[in-house]
Amino acid sequence: MTPSTPQRFDRQVRFASLGTEGQERIAQARVLLVGTGALGGVLAQSLVRAGIGELVLADRDIVELSNLPRQVLFDDAHAQQGQAKVLAAAETLARIGGPTHLTCHAVHVDGRNLAELSEGCDLILDGTDNLSTRYLINDYCVQHGLPWIYGGVVGGAGLVLPILPGRGPCLRCVFRNPPPSGTLPTCDTAGVIMPAVGLVGSMQAGLALRILAGSTQPETALIELDAWNGECRRLVAKADPECPCCAQQKFEFWEQAQGDETLTLCGRNTVQVQRQGAAPDMDLLAERLRPVAKRVVRAGPLLRAEIEDLVLTVFPDGRTLIEGTDDPHRAQGMFDRWIGG
Repeated sequence: MTPSTPQRFDRQVRFASLGTEGQERIAQARVLLVGTGALGGVLAQSLVRAGIGELVLADRDIVELSNLPRQVLFDDAHAQQGQAKVLAAAETLARIGGPTHLTCHAVHVDGRNLAELSEGCDLILDGTDNLSTRYLINDYCVQHGLPWIYGGVVGGAGLVLPILPGRGPCLRCVFRNPPPSGTLPTCDTAGVIMPAVGLVGSMQAGLALRILAGSTQPETALIELDAWNGECRRLVAKADPECPCCAQQKFEFWEQAQGDETLTLCGRNTVQVQRQGAAPDMDLLAERLRPVAKRVVRAGPLLRAEIEDLVLTVFPDGRTLIEGTDDPHRAQGMFDRWIGG
């Protein structure tokens, strides 16, 4: 906190429902944001500008041109460089200034690292793009009594659900199981517009500030927001006494996540392969790939290589995105052949 802090947040503390005490609680809070893309960008900007104490950013992906119409933390230069989203996000957020401390992790959030990433956090925010990670977060938060806020958007509309373990329903009370693959519309099949992203992300951020300020807890409700048709519906959600997660304490998504090695990214024609063991030596790896790759480039801490009809992006921890296929077996084979060895 600096001498300019009271002036910086003057209009915010004048809001009676927040006040000075609420602002002080926000300034002491630590929040994990999973995903810094569309929803994550809106959430990150909102919390940094609100003066959150520490924001932990975790994202597995890189910036692409198709992100720019809806992902507010990135620009054309980030996309041209193929920069890691979490690093590009931190660069943009740092220019806002203020007291917020940013902690960045260019990782895929899974059962191996979620506990470490969320250590000491008061809240987890959902800026993800896949259901498996959301159900994993739900399992973890219910186990540890940690609040989190679900958000999803596609087309011109989206959903928001604050989850307060022990005080209301969890995600599985409302949506018992993820639907079969391919049965729901995605941003790639139905598109998405920035106003819908902004609407859903802003609602998530507002609920986050309310939870962190600690004045009153929001009533748990499933909120449907439609930016295209100008509609809003609020459905009160109740805890399910037969919920396998919060009622029966069965955490199957958490248990399954411990063994995940490949993940097909929704609508991206991309597979992520998680490396086990020591991190790669990027310089040696680049030299090894140059004779067989059409192109090898270093983009900050990342290594990108074009091999056959695929693009491989290697992160410092060895995690690799393989673009150009949605076949996990082919992706794993390419990884084993060129990276894993």
